[in-house]
Amino acid sequence: MTGVQAQFTITTGVRVGMFAPVGQFSSSYEGREAILAGISESGVDHVCVGDHVSFHVGAGADGLIDATAMLTRYPDLPCYVGLYLLPLRHPVPVARQLASIAELAPGRLTFGVGVGGEDPHELEICGVDPRTRGRRMDESLEILRGLGEGKPVSFDGEFFTLRDAQILPAPSIPIPIVVGGRSDAAVRRAGRFGDGWLGIWVSPKRFDSVVTQIAGHAAEAGRDSSGFRHAMNVWCGFGTNRDAARASLSAGMQTFYQMPFEPFERYSPYGTPEEVADFLRPYIDAGCSAFNVIPCADDHETAVSAVAEVRRLLTHT
Repeated sequence: MTGVQAQFTITTGVRVGMFAPVGQFSSSYEGREAILAGISESGVDHVCVGDHVSFHVGAGADGLIDATAMLTRYPDLPCYVGLYLLPLRHPVPVARQLASIAELAPGRLTFGVGVGGEDPHELEICGVDPRTRGRRMDESLEILRGLGEGKPVSFDGEFFTLRDAQILPAPSIPIPIVVGGRSDAAVRRAGRFGDGWLGIWVSPKRFDSVVTQIAGHAAEAGRDSSGFRHAMNVWCGFGTNRDAARASLSAGMQTFYQMPFEPFERYSPYGTPEEVADFLRPYIDAGCSAFNVIPCADDHETAVSAVAEVRRLLTHT
């Protein structure tokens, strides 16, 4: 050596994507395009979309329609649906939607699913008893997995009865189905039917425990969990200082969920991109391979650039 030490950049396997900044997503076409173009050009690994039929005051957007729009408008940007309220739909039309998206954008969709429940009225107006949403989810996932293979599916369940249902062509690249939820039932569901788990509002210790539990549930079901990809939806606040970042985050979460921010604060980082990245690193050690950041900031440029910087910090060491 000559006294000049070589420096190496190590790229980790974690991926960082983002939802459109909370409170900044304009209802106008031009405003939406400006934000989405910024996300596409930022270098994040994927764009995220949610799903609600009629949340609290009637708000929402169809997750698979939004995903299709993103995938066709930005052909180099994968899309992560997190989460689609599967119990509100019949699984056969959903299987057709997924097969159609797979033809348009092979290998670029991750399909996260959840049971919902933060607003029980949303389920009720869709004709779903909130008490049945977990069992509906299990049946729907079993049907989706069968239809995704392109083979005829017959099924007799509590909610769905099928005879030789078939969806062709089957996706040439299988669409990963990631199961969200913090309950024990959701964890079992991820092991039995999913290709990974999507957590929210859990500690790194709990995340690590869930990853282990999912491997056990998968093994009991005769499935290999070695290829599962576990992820986190995480609300983050960014600003010129911690107080400003916290104010943006608190306002965004309270408006969205119609609940106080404080019970969720310990799971929701805020501050500079460096502070947020430091908060998230323990989740990588716990088995998290992707973060879906829900950013809150004073303007969308700040939010997008901050998430891009978090990605740089987490993926290069």
